[in-house]
Amino acid sequence: MGKHKSKQYAAMKRMIGPKDSRLKEKDRAKGEEKIKKDPSALKEKEVTKYPSCLFFQYNTQLGPPYHILVDTNFINFSIKAKLDVVQSMMDCLYAKCIPCITDCVMAELEKLGLKFRVALRIAKDPRFERLPCTHKGTYADDCLVQRVTQHKCYIVATVDRDLKRRIRKIPGVPIMYISSHRYNIERMPDDYGAPRF
Repeated sequence: MGKHKSKQYAAMKRMIGPKDSRLKEKDRAKGEEKIKKDPSALKEKEVTKYPSCLFFQYNTQLGPPYHILVDTNFINFSIKAKLDVVQSMMDCLYAKCIPCITDCVMAELEKLGLKFRVALRIAKDPRFERLPCTHKGTYADDCLVQRVTQHKCYIVATVDRDLKRRIRKIPGVPIMYISSHRYNIERMPDDYGAPRF
């Protein structure tokens, strides 16, 4: 009986060495030439660019009337806590508030079906400003983060922990949330009448 050849797993093709005689001059891999660093030369560092509206952590673009980007779950939790969205926002900030809803948030509310039809009716309130989306897909969290990164004139209203965590990484964007049956705000400049706890 002949020897049985076992199949070789993860067998790789053999490669031609860089100094093989079959390679032409232009195809040969040239050794990287080491460039000596000049100790007297200036060192270049890339500094992250911050928008001109920020004075350290203080956002100068924020001011009444406040534009508040509302997330899907914020409306749902407001209904559970029996809070009127616009009135409670004004009670929190002591100024006129314009709740803004993006197309993505509206699409998410429509997808949720009959169970959340009250939230959808609240979102279609004429006091809410509608913001059109130009990007693909209807994932509201990415949409809100992208919009807030581009324009620092919004406050984000959300109850979602992951979204809060993502927005905290962006400097100068306050977050509105619900706690103990009222709206609270975090990371708001001290200038305005946000309640301090």
